[in-house]
Amino acid sequence: MKRIHLLALNILLLAGCAQGQSKDYAPAKLPAPKAGEAVATFAGGCFWALEEGMNQLKGVHDVVSGYAGGTVKNPTYEQVGTDQTGHAESVQVYYDPKVITYPQLLDAFFAGHDPTTLNRQGPDVGRDYRSMVFYRTPAEKTEIDAAIKRVNESKHYSGKVVTEVEPFKVFYPAENYHQNYFALHPDQPYIQRVSLPKVEKLRKAMVGHLKNNTGLTMN
Repeated sequence: MKRIHLLALNILLLAGCAQGQSKDYAPAKLPAPKAGEAVATFAGGCFWALEEGMNQLKGVHDVVSGYAGGTVKNPTYEQVGTDQTGHAESVQVYYDPKVITYPQLLDAFFAGHDPTTLNRQGPDVGRDYRSMVFYRTPAEKTEIDAAIKRVNESKHYSGKVVTEVEPFKVFYPAENYHQNYFALHPDQPYIQRVSLPKVEKLRKAMVGHLKNNTGLTMN
C-alpha cells in the first residue's frame, strides 16, 4: 500500500498496494446483478486481500475492488489515497444467498482483517483503510450489529470492533490494474507478507464454505 508505518517495512515492501506492474487506469465495469443474485459491500484495508478472500467462498460469483463511503464522484486511486475524498478501499461482492448467506459473508469479512484497529490495517495507515460495512436493508443492519456483537463477545481480538456501519449509497469500481491483483501478482512482496496472511485467516475461519478446500500456498 502507499503509506507504510515503518520505514524498514517500507523498504521491504517496496511494491505495495499503490504499485501496479502493468497499469490500466480505466475504471473496471460493474457487473449487472443476475436473477437471484445479491450484492454486499465491505471495506477492510487493502482491497487486494479482501477481494481474493471473498472470491474463494462458495456462492460468490464475482468480487470487484473499488471505493465507497466518500463524497467525490468517480474518484481515482490517487485521490482516495489523500484521505480527502472520504472513501475507503472496498469490495463489492456478488453472491448467491441460497449458497452463502449474508451473515456468513460477515463472518468471512470479520475474519479476513482486524476490525479493531482504527483507520489502519497492519502497515497501512489512513481513513481509506478503515473497516466499514454498508447495509442495503434494515435486515442487513440487524445482521451486521449481531455479527459485531459476536466478534466482541468471542474475545478473538484484544480490542473492541471499530467497524463503521453505514447505509449503502454508491460504489465506484477501482482501476482495472487493481482487479484480481492478488492472483495475478502472487510473488509481489506486499502480497506475500501482508495480503496472503489475511487470505489465509479468512480461509481458516470459513472451512466448509470454500470453493477450493486445499491449502493456499504461494512462493
